[in-house]
Order: sequence, then C-alpha cells, then structure tokens
Amino acid sequence: MKIISSIEELRDQLRGQLRTAFVPTMGNLHEGHLSLMRLARRHGDPVVASIFVNRLQFGPNEDFDKYPRTFQSDAEKLEKEGVYVLFAPTEKDLYPEPQEYRVRPPDYLGNTLEGEFRPGTFIGVTTVVLKLFSCVQPKVAIFGKKDYQQLMIINNMSKQFALPTEIIAAETWRAEDGLALSSRNGYLSEAERAEAPVLYQTLNEVANEVRNGNLNLFALEKMAMDKLAQRHWNPDYVSIRKRADLQAPSAADLAQNVELVVLTAAKLGNTRLIDNLEI
Repeated sequence: MKIISSIEELRDQLRGQLRTAFVPTMGNLHEGHLSLMRLARRHGDPVVASIFVNRLQFGPNEDFDKYPRTFQSDAEKLEKEGVYVLFAPTEKDLYPEPQEYRVRPPDYLGNTLEGEFRPGTFIGVTTVVLKLFSCVQPKVAIFGKKDYQQLMIINNMSKQFALPTEIIAAETWRAEDGLALSSRNGYLSEAERAEAPVLYQTLNEVANEVRNGNLNLFALEKMAMDKLAQRHWNPDYVSIRKRADLQAPSAADLAQNVELVVLTAAKLGNTRLIDNLEI
C-alpha cells in the first residue's frame, strides 16, 4: 500500500485508472470502516482510502482537537484489506490556501436534523468531499448509512453536479448488542457503553409501532424522546422522515405507504451518538 499526502503525487499514481473505488474517512478505523473497504473492492479497482480529519465540518465547540487520531494502526488495517493507496493529506496539502469557496446543500436538507443542531456541518462535509473527489476522481465512492443525512446530501450533490462518481450506500455495521459502530464510541465509559444500545432499541420500538399501523408520528417521537430522557440521555431529536428527501411525511404520504426512516441523535454523558433505522 502506498501512503501519499500530496495531491500531485496522488494524481500521478492514479493516472489512467478508470475504475477507482474510493472510501473517505476521518481515521480511527473500526470494523465498520473496514467493511466499506471490502464493499469498495467489489465495485471497483483499485481501492483508495483517505484519512483526513476535516476541520470545516466541526463547530467551534465540537471535538476537532480531541478527535481520536490513530494513523499507524489505521494504515496497518487498510493494508491488510488490500487498499492500494492511502491518501493522507495534511491541512496544508488539502487547503494550501483558505478554502473560501464552499458547497452549500439546499436549506431544506442541510439545515434540518443534524444541520439544525450542528449548523454548517454539511457545508464542511460537501466541500471536503467534492475536493477529495476532485483529487481521487473515483468511479464509485462508498458511504455508510449510519450517517444517513450525509449520505443523502452527498448523493444529491454528485447527481446535481453531474460528477462521474456513483455513490454506493453501505449498511450500518453494528456490535452484537446493536450499537452502531462509531469512532466516538471510544469516548464512552464502561457504564455508558452498557447503556448505549438503548438508542437502537428505541429506534426499533418506534419502527415496530409504525409497522403495526400506529401513524401518530408526533406521539411516537415524543415517547422515544421521553424514554431516553428518563434514562439520563440528552436527546436532540427522534424524528420519523421520508427516506426520499428527509422531510416530514404528510397524511397523504402515509396513506400511500411512503418509505420512512427514523433518525436520532442523543448525548450520553459527554458523547453524542447518532443512529437511524429504515422502516
């Protein structure tokens, strides 16, 4: 595996490759990330991964400085998965001058759910992803469903800019107790880690109610929020939305059995976890 930090060197290395599969990450890799590498290998060749902790998507009071950086072990894991190139730019490599041009998702999609509680985060995400796509020029790129809203925004961005990159969605990788794997799980204390699967359990309870014909969505969302709060979580949202555009479903939508997803974000102690479940 070649480890490259320079954009010029990366382009030289990949020149002539027409089926590159790309997996962008922020490092601190776990089994969920590695499953993305395996999926990438089924859809293209060679596989390129990136590790870059993107300052643009972190708010002023978020965990950019303490975000776990485990580059050496990450590189070893990627090499075992047969990754051809690890693109690991420094901030100076990727942003040699201030990144004044930004990509802004439409407000209806970028300012709801995560965008409401983390203003500007998706501007940072779309900007860095577009720049990474420009550097790697992949045929396909793999993104996990755990970041459901991010996946949708990037997919729409790729279509609207007519990028020659197909976005492939990967299912959420979970621990045996249901907790979605996340780099931030490492922040959890032992007691918090034992409590953390309740988030996925709550999503399942909401989803089962909907599947059984309970369409009082507001009441279901409130029930789930109250349950989490009673267990000493600090929930930002539990929200049932349309899969197609993440907007709240109307009565007409529900009558037509539109496909739904329930999404949540909640703090457990000092750790903010997100998850979702398609209904």
